[in-house]
Amino acid sequence: MREHSTTLTWVPGKWRTPEERLQALDQILKILVPGFLFVCFLAALKLGSFDGYLTLLSRQAFASPLLVLGAGFTFLVLGFQAVRTWFWCRYRPYPLPEGELPPVTVIIPAYNEGAMVEKAIYSAAASDYPAGKLEIIVVDDGSKDDTWFYIDRAQRRYPDLIRAIRFAKNRGKKEGLAAGFTLGKGEFFVTIDSDSVIEPETVKQIIAPMLADPRVGAVAGNVKVYNRFRSLLARMLAVRFVLAFDFLRASQSMYGFVACTPGALSAYRKSAVLPILEAWRHQTFLGEPAIIGEDRALTNFILRQGFTSVYQRSAVVHTVVPETYRGLCKMFLRWDRSNFRESWVQLTYMFTRYRERDRFWPIVDFFITQIEFPLTYLFLGLLFLSFYLYPIVMVKFFAGLGVITLIYMYYYYAQERDWEFIYGILYSYFAFFALNWVQPYAFLTLRNSRWLTR
Repeated sequence: MREHSTTLTWVPGKWRTPEERLQALDQILKILVPGFLFVCFLAALKLGSFDGYLTLLSRQAFASPLLVLGAGFTFLVLGFQAVRTWFWCRYRPYPLPEGELPPVTVIIPAYNEGAMVEKAIYSAAASDYPAGKLEIIVVDDGSKDDTWFYIDRAQRRYPDLIRAIRFAKNRGKKEGLAAGFTLGKGEFFVTIDSDSVIEPETVKQIIAPMLADPRVGAVAGNVKVYNRFRSLLARMLAVRFVLAFDFLRASQSMYGFVACTPGALSAYRKSAVLPILEAWRHQTFLGEPAIIGEDRALTNFILRQGFTSVYQRSAVVHTVVPETYRGLCKMFLRWDRSNFRESWVQLTYMFTRYRERDRFWPIVDFFITQIEFPLTYLFLGLLFLSFYLYPIVMVKFFAGLGVITLIYMYYYYAQERDWEFIYGILYSYFAFFALNWVQPYAFLTLRNSRWLTR
């Protein structure tokens, strides 16, 4: 859902609208960032000459561990990145099988979403799906704003298509989804967040893998940013999402182990959900109800039954992302706490015979991902220590970061074919300075189950 830019209008002293300011920034960045990357490349080449650099560092007590750790960590991550790239290159979306389509239930849980929920509902109602085979269940999870007004209005507009449910009080997203799973009549469930809009072909496309392969129990959709042109942060996240959601899930899909089918858009086989529904609803963590990360948790429950989980690039959803730093930190705290918790759950079954084949690469993926967390922060600690004694180390690091980030942006450009990759480069530096604290803090506060909504 790309928005077309308008012609810039100059008003003395300012741009007329925030959109015009972003457009002006976009033009400036298209000039400055390539030049910056070229300087980084030259700096990396220059600083890469070991004239006295290693000699000086070798005199420090920590130098050898730093160099060994840095080199080992880099080769480990880049090596597995090469493996993921190989899988990513081989990935293809499942084609839609010919023949009659089965009944499908679309479930949209909502809480204090306001007018955006109506857009989500209407996007589902506009799906190119056979009449009589699609039902939409919308659950108002005890909203305190006007969310119910928009749900009720949509239901009155499409009374034969939409079923509206209203909880008297807030029960949590799990309960909203569970109500849809229990009442849904479809053979497949499609879940959509209430701040997300799907494309007309999405419902067809996201069930295609399950129609083609009975082993597939869960499918992850292709998540893009709905509000990408409303702020600089949203534009950076739009690039980040392509790398996090498309590149990672396309590679994981090749061995049938997409670790998380996202709340923004996923599909599930009914026969994979109902047997574990009550266990998922009443899941606990360290004795407390597990009310965050319901999407990753549901994926784990389905995987350990022996089903596979895959990614369908052609099933597209556009979701609203935070436009403020505070909102972004809350989102990442939810995600990181959920990932730590569910990684532990994954560890409890990944060495069992939970399925007959394709168990090797999920194990490799898991351990590379998990070891990346402690090694990253150990390396950063040694990096700052070396900077204290030899400041040129940090210059070299940031030059190298620019060059490596540019390599990563290849994946974005290969998929999207636009200049927006520039914002991904900005994001890498932004994340280094402003977001490195989030993951350790999430790990230290795992018991905190506050939803932290935007």
